[in-house]
Amino acid sequence: MEYIKKSTNIKTETSVATEQTVKDVIKDIQLNGDEAIHKYEKKFGNNDRTSLRLSEEEIESAIASLTDEQKSLIDNVVERVSNFAKAQLDCLLPLDRDFGDGIRLGHKLIPVETVGTYVPGGRFPLLSSGVMVAAPAKVAGVKRIIACSPANYNGSIHPAIIYGLKQSGVTEIFAIGGAQAIAAMAYGSESVPQVDVISGPGNRFVAEAKRQVFGEVGIDLVAGPSEVVVFADEFSKPDLIAADLLAQAEHDPNARAILIITSKELGENTMLEVEKLLEQFDENSPAHESWDKMGEIIVVDSIQEGIEVCNEFAGEHLHLHLKETEEAVEQIHNYGSLFIGENSSVVFSDKVSGTNHTLPTNRGGRYTGGLWVGSYVKVATFQEITGPGVNTLATHASRQSEMEGLEGHHLSAFKRKAPTEVSK
Repeated sequence: MEYIKKSTNIKTETSVATEQTVKDVIKDIQLNGDEAIHKYEKKFGNNDRTSLRLSEEEIESAIASLTDEQKSLIDNVVERVSNFAKAQLDCLLPLDRDFGDGIRLGHKLIPVETVGTYVPGGRFPLLSSGVMVAAPAKVAGVKRIIACSPANYNGSIHPAIIYGLKQSGVTEIFAIGGAQAIAAMAYGSESVPQVDVISGPGNRFVAEAKRQVFGEVGIDLVAGPSEVVVFADEFSKPDLIAADLLAQAEHDPNARAILIITSKELGENTMLEVEKLLEQFDENSPAHESWDKMGEIIVVDSIQEGIEVCNEFAGEHLHLHLKETEEAVEQIHNYGSLFIGENSSVVFSDKVSGTNHTLPTNRGGRYTGGLWVGSYVKVATFQEITGPGVNTLATHASRQSEMEGLEGHHLSAFKRKAPTEVSK
């Protein structure tokens, strides 16, 4: 394995300054509610709105500014994301079964009651992001879905984002961004309800805030800047690879675009293609800094070595530019989402294919998948012990509790044993 290009600035740890800033914001909002939220909105977002929540009139006015074509595009996203979430939910089944005479065990699928979704503002209005986090919650049966997004569009939220949220089932929308939005949803305030689960991507302050409030509320996952790993062979097309790398690099200056390829010649050609394409990008595009600092091209000796490197990276998006994909599909098991074949563009998933684009980064694909409808469903077990089952379990539990020296456990089980067993 050798590098044609190696990243120069990999940041994997949260800085002490970011951690402390977020900690201070959360504590202040816990103590001072809306007053603190307004303070940080003004400080970090230049947001001096008097009302944190968007009124129905504001929402209706924003939606009215959209064209029919814009609404149709968003409706298509909502439909496809919802349909995929419904198909996932259909795979989850309740369980109710006898595991012995009088021993009934099972689980129920219970939707979370209140969900808080976060939609980044960023450099561009990412129209699918709100849909990705909210629509699966609606499909799951969540009763109350709120959303927070920065007020960086004329003192409000971009109309297309508002429309997507409403179409996805969001009931309340708040013009709040950053760590203050996460703290508000985690602990509640005079204006913002406390939620049970917080989901959605964001910058390093949002990610750190989610990490710090986890336990007070549930979270989907802690995700950092976008990542793409392209795994290619000697039959791949450098122009397509270059476009796929830059599509993710333009998300953020710290986004990671990585190429793993079996041909050094094609790897070098791809680097030239990337440099040529970057000349066409706006000079302010994050893609320039991202590729310069974080981009990598790695040449491997074989498909098998490439598979091993892919599993080690555990990238957020793994795109296979391979002539034959079966071997890689079977053996690669660390990734957020898999894109099979050169035409399965990651951009399709980012926008409209239906799979969720809220995915694990920083090697999180080793232990979790991305946001999905199951993120909003509790699989809660139950049991009913009757008849012969009572004595069967009581006999075992009382004896085991005696061995463990747990008197209360022994007593609770022993008192349920059949009289004939007790007399023995």
